[in-house]
Amino acid sequence: MEIIEIIKDAFVFPSKNVKVLLIYIILSIVAGAFAVMGPLLYMLGIVVPEYFLWGGLAGLIAVLIGWVMSGYMISVIKSGIELEDEAPEFVWWDNFITGFNSFIVSIVYYVIPAFIVVLVGYLTNVVGNFMNVAREIFTQVMDVYVMGTSTNVAMGAISQAMAGLILSLTVTITVAVIVFVIFSFLQTMAEARLANTDSLSEALNIFEAAKDIRRIGIGKVIAVILLIFIIIGIINAILSTIYGYVPFLAILSVFVTPYLVFFTQRAVGLLYSDIA
Repeated sequence: MEIIEIIKDAFVFPSKNVKVLLIYIILSIVAGAFAVMGPLLYMLGIVVPEYFLWGGLAGLIAVLIGWVMSGYMISVIKSGIELEDEAPEFVWWDNFITGFNSFIVSIVYYVIPAFIVVLVGYLTNVVGNFMNVAREIFTQVMDVYVMGTSTNVAMGAISQAMAGLILSLTVTITVAVIVFVIFSFLQTMAEARLANTDSLSEALNIFEAAKDIRRIGIGKVIAVILLIFIIIGIINAILSTIYGYVPFLAILSVFVTPYLVFFTQRAVGLLYSDIA
């Protein structure tokens, strides 16, 4: 499919499947309620210890519902891959299992870039440079106020230490942005592979996920995902402005956010349909 066709189809798709969209909205409300309830019960547990158990149970329920929702979104991707106009029905146990697999995929595709960033931070000595700056500030402040050392000398030493910290932070942050963006694209392909094959091992095959991007076309993948972000950004900016004038209308986000999730996952499925 052409890029514009993908975006048009994906944007209209949720409005054609109101029934399952409403179920998803209800699930998101319930999951959100339990997610909020968990920390509140934990706070009450300081006074009444029994509430710690209820807080943990509320958090667990929120996670389990979240897995069902995540699994259903994988099935929405699958409907896009198969070019079906109708959204799939909820199949609760299957959605739960798929959602758990999706959770594993997310962990793997974010642990790897996190490890790379930590390694770069270690090699560039971010922590060491930070400690050098802190030590220089403490030492120079003591020298200025106790020993009477010139503030110019003190600031010079601090600036030198700060330069090392800024350099190491710049390198680490740059690598972090690049690596996390790359793995975000790879994770998108991994979710499409999970939807297409129902296989966790296939989804975790990072090299094949990278090949899928090349098969579809790097430019096309970037263009579609970029358009998705732009559209979502514009819609959220407009709604934020409206909420600023009429705060009560912020309740619309309960409906708009799931709609945009459906839109995003449908677009991913249609994008992947080129090579499925």
